Amino acid sequence: MAAWLATTVLTAALLAGCAGDPWAESHPKPVAVGTIGAGFVPLSPPAPESTIKPSPGSWDEVHPSPGYRVVLLSAGDDAPTRTLIAEVRGWAAAERVDLRTVATDGGLIERIVQALELKPDLIVSVGNDLIDPLATVTASHLDQQFLVVGAEVAEPTHNVTAVDWTGASFRGEGLGASSNYDPASFTAERCAAAVRAGVAAVLHDLTGIVLWID
Repeated sequence: MAAWLATTVLTAALLAGCAGDPWAESHPKPVAVGTIGAGFVPLSPPAPESTIKPSPGSWDEVHPSPGYRVVLLSAGDDAPTRTLIAEVRGWAAAERVDLRTVATDGGLIERIVQALELKPDLIVSVGNDLIDPLATVTASHLDQQFLVVGAEVAEPTHNVTAVDWTGASFRGEGLGASSNYDPASFTAERCAAAVRAGVAAVLHDLTGIVLWID
């Protein structure tokens, strides 16, 4: 009887563990699989908040290590945002990234906090409406890496990396869209490249900067 009870308790514990959230368990720190190519960064290390122009395709050989945990944080239903969402999901599927999504239909800061509570390796933000809330929250969570695609925080801390191009570069803080803002510039090809370039930078600890991918 005692043996039967012990087996029953162990089985129940195992089932409970399987039913739990795997993200609640620790996992190895992600690393870059592959390296950035020539021309990705200038000869000297980029200064905080600076803008670099990596050579096209210099990020192609970089992949996240298995088990990379990413939260896609999005706001808006405009065409550029939809394209960015699709390309983030496509990248995650191709790289077998463990992706979760938080769509900000309501309170923006509350949803950013929700993403933070998941403790991912990276939060990818798409949608101009998120820029000002991110500027409010990110400086208080320096241990969490953020990647902003198609926009940028005006004064990023070292944990906020952005990827922009001519036709994008929304900065918030009342500045609005740049004079050359062009929704048509958010092509699937450019958005896909932006995601890969940004992740390559984060995986190589090149953070707190803006990547310009024209």
